[in-house]
Amino acid sequence: MSTGTTTPPPVTRAPTVRRDFGLLWTGQSLSLFGDQFMTLALPLLAVTVLEATPAQAALLPFALFLPFLPLGLPAGAIVDRLPRRVTMLVCDGVQVATFGGIWALAATDALTFPLLFCLVLVSGCAVVFFQVAYTSYLPGLYPDPRDLHLGNTRLALSESASRALGPMAAGPLIHALGLVGALAANVLSFAVSVTSLALIRHREPPRASAVRERGWLRRDIATGLRFALGHPMVQPLLMCGTTYVLFLSMVETSLVLYCRNVLGLTPQWIGVVIGAAAAGYPIGNLLSARLIRRFGTPRTLLGAALVSVLGIVSMPVLGSVGGTAGAAGLVAGSIVHCVGEGAFSPTSLTLRQTETPAELLGRVGAVHRFLIWGAMALGSLLAAGATALGGLSVAVWIGALGTVLCLPALLRRGLRAAVLERTA
Repeated sequence: MSTGTTTPPPVTRAPTVRRDFGLLWTGQSLSLFGDQFMTLALPLLAVTVLEATPAQAALLPFALFLPFLPLGLPAGAIVDRLPRRVTMLVCDGVQVATFGGIWALAATDALTFPLLFCLVLVSGCAVVFFQVAYTSYLPGLYPDPRDLHLGNTRLALSESASRALGPMAAGPLIHALGLVGALAANVLSFAVSVTSLALIRHREPPRASAVRERGWLRRDIATGLRFALGHPMVQPLLMCGTTYVLFLSMVETSLVLYCRNVLGLTPQWIGVVIGAAAAGYPIGNLLSARLIRRFGTPRTLLGAALVSVLGIVSMPVLGSVGGTAGAAGLVAGSIVHCVGEGAFSPTSLTLRQTETPAELLGRVGAVHRFLIWGAMALGSLLAAGATALGGLSVAVWIGALGTVLCLPALLRRGLRAAVLERTA
């Protein structure tokens, strides 16, 4: 609420901003890299050390992502009332304590599967709040949209690189250090992240304190939902992303067994097909800024979505050829779709951030996370149902063709008008 006076924003020198972003970027890159170790190390720890069944081990990713459903929307309302950097610090501190506890219990042979499940669940709760604060913090550091997009692109590039290199490095690291040593490495990565966040000098301007009257959380969530689902630019982005992820999850859930059982690929070729997805992301990340300068944000989003959908649809088409040619077609389609996705993701994030008022960034980001993670869970269930009824090929074809529906979801309201305006 305006008080009738305007306080000019503090002048931040460019070297200070670059230093602070460098700290944020370095810390999160190492943290993302450490997360990739855990995708391999935790199931192996459960099966080999704790003698859990494969079905139990599969519950660990579920425990990590489950908190997004009950906490996703409330986290946005809570984070919007807190300093975002402090929120990230606390969440990373919880991660240090959580994985430090897993490491200590494993090192002393005191870890059990129920304990591991509960600790991963705590980690997932910290991830929810961290991700909401993380995507809401950068606009305060980079008010200029061009600088903001460059920052988003670099952070997306780190995420892409960690997806590509993390699993490749995890195997040798686990072999060299053992599973307990890999856990220690992940604790160290979170400790570095905490240190980097603590060294950042940038401070967010103080926000007007809001009275926490009865029902404030429900009202704050409703305000975020109304804005996100009613905004002419933000709503098409959310609907497009949700539709895309819903059907893409069907493809990704079925792809490994589709390659093995339907196409008859060897494990080596399956690894190449899966790994090829990560190769396309950095290309799209790096191209996005140039595309925006040349074509503008709305047309860049449309072009990136088209490229991504064409790549996904081409995968079952080319893969059906079979043999080495089919495997090569799958690799090509996977790379193409990830080039499009790599360009779309930072561009859509920047647009969402610039269109959202600062006081609503956390809530709108939470709506996005809630829809995306919900779509991932539902897509996996749809893949299971389609596979049971029609087989793996049917699941992959439904998923691939279903991604086309994200295009009309994107070309609506403000985004459609912006694309038509630039093409007129």
